[in-house]
Amino acid sequence: MQTTEKARRTTAERTRDTLERLGAERDMWVSTAHPEHGPHQVPLWFLWDGRAVWMCTAAASATARNVRAEPRVRLGLPDTVDVVMLQGEAECFPDEDVPADAADAYTAAFGWDPRAEDGSYLYMRVVPRTVYAWRGTAELRGRVLMRDGEWLD
Repeated sequence: MQTTEKARRTTAERTRDTLERLGAERDMWVSTAHPEHGPHQVPLWFLWDGRAVWMCTAAASATARNVRAEPRVRLGLPDTVDVVMLQGEAECFPDEDVPADAADAYTAAFGWDPRAEDGSYLYMRVVPRTVYAWRGTAELRGRVLMRDGEWLD
């Protein structure tokens, strides 16, 4: 078994690193659950606007159906050694109702405009209520960086 031990970062260092990754990365695991059908997880492109995560999926997808029934979601960056997970509630915007600045920023980031596609798309905005970040067991203690929507010191 390979060790993942690294020097323990301060909360400020973890927060800085987490915000840097949210601004630079492109893919995120999105975990939803339907009250009757259970959990569902998919990778989606995401855009961090400095306060919230924006994602988009087909309006008829399982993810879209799930967040309409149960808006609580868990989001995770794909790295399993340098873990970043967020929890919050998805606010849904049909493609015709999404704020133009958010949709334009999404289009600029990915070179794809769901509003121009055939079929309906759903934009989802998640303002995190809780953020976790850790690298290895040395950082398990203190992994909570945000609680109740407030960054910790």
